[in-house]
Amino acid sequence: MRNEQLGRQTGNDSDCLPAHGAAAPAPASPDAADNAKRAGRKVASTGRDVASSPFMRGLARAGLVARGANYLLVGLLAVQIALGSRGTQADTTGALRAVARHPGGIVVLWLLAAGFAGLALWRFAETVYGQAGPGGQAAPKRLASLALGVLYAGTCGVIVNFILGAGAAGSDTESKSFTARLLAHGGGQALVAGVGVAAAAAGVGVGIYGFRRMFATYLRTARMSAGTRKVVEGLGVAGYLTRGVVFCVVGAFLIDAAVTVDPQKAQGLDGALRKTAATPLGPWLLVAVALGLVIFGLYSWCEARWRVVEPG
Repeated sequence: MRNEQLGRQTGNDSDCLPAHGAAAPAPASPDAADNAKRAGRKVASTGRDVASSPFMRGLARAGLVARGANYLLVGLLAVQIALGSRGTQADTTGALRAVARHPGGIVVLWLLAAGFAGLALWRFAETVYGQAGPGGQAAPKRLASLALGVLYAGTCGVIVNFILGAGAAGSDTESKSFTARLLAHGGGQALVAGVGVAAAAAGVGVGIYGFRRMFATYLRTARMSAGTRKVVEGLGVAGYLTRGVVFCVVGAFLIDAAVTVDPQKAQGLDGALRKTAATPLGPWLLVAVALGLVIFGLYSWCEARWRVVEPG
């Protein structure tokens, strides 16, 4: 009986042993997972250090200067339209043409392209690491940074194409062409209406952002005097409210184009400003909007000086 029990135990033990010649599975090393985690943290830390480096901060601030110059030029061109100029185009393409006509204009255009490239990189870094300030890691803010990064990268591409002679269509032409392509497809009418609603909603959001002075969260206001802070915040409120109005007007024209299935009713920045001049208030309303764009350009230069540009 004892021998039978020993035999059974021996047999059971042999079932647990690997077959002759088969390699036993290597035990998982706890150090491997730890090493992978440490490597991931190191890569993330290195990326954050690069995104927060003086070079990247300088690119972001140079980009804010470029954005300010663009808005200043567009606003001044809009003032010319209000005063009766017919050959002026009040959008980024018009601003590029105005710069290119002057000596050294190509150099300035390359600097503008580099500035908008810096803005795009800064916003993409915020997409990865979050924005500065409270709640900067939230998904909506990351998505907003991604959208702005794409917008600035597109603007950089427009400038480079203009410099290289590929030409750049005006905002009205692009808007009409884009609308026509969408309307040519099934469901295009709903898509155009959706884009219009999104543009109008963005305009409302931008206006609220400015009216509530939410932009001040990202400014180093402690480094300003009390008087300087009031001026900067006043510029920001007026500038953001104006941008919000322009977004809403562009969105309204897109919605109208969708409802009437007429892509010619879609308007870009230049067309929206010209339509503003056709309102009962006439050119005075356009002058007010144009000055608001100039003010936002000045505010952008203030951001270049005091904005917190390090990712969250």
